[in-house]
Amino acid sequence: MSQRVQRVSELVKRELSMVLERHYRFDGVVLTVHDVEATPDLKQCFAYIGIIGKAGQEQAIIEKLGKERGSIQREVHKRIVMKNSPQIFFRLDQSIERGVRILNAIDNLPPPAAPLAEGEVEPDFVG
Repeated sequence: MSQRVQRVSELVKRELSMVLERHYRFDGVVLTVHDVEATPDLKQCFAYIGIIGKAGQEQAIIEKLGKERGSIQREVHKRIVMKNSPQIFFRLDQSIERGVRILNAIDNLPPPAAPLAEGEVEPDFVG
C-alpha cells in the first residue's frame, strides 16, 4: 500500500470516528472505527466498525450505517478536501470478540505438566 493511500485511510478513519461520535447515537451500544482501508485508486474506503453492546444488534447497526452512508459521507467529506472523495462502505469487525474468546480459551487451559527430574525418562505412549 502506498504512503498516500495509508495517509488517506488514516485521515478518513479519524474524521469518520468524529462524525459517528457527534451525530449518531445507538442506545446501549458503543461504535468504534477499528480500521479504514482505501483502495489504491482512492475511490472507495472500507470502514471496519467494532460494536460493543447488546448482542445480536451488530448486523442491524451496520445496515443502518449503510442506509445513512450518504449523509455520513457528506459530513466526512466536508472535513476532508480531496479532488475525488472516496465512497465509504461499512463492514462489521469482530476481531475484539475473537480476541476475548481466544484469551478465555487460554485461561481455561490445564496447567503445564511438571518438568522431568534429572535422570527421569519420559514414558512411551503407544496408541
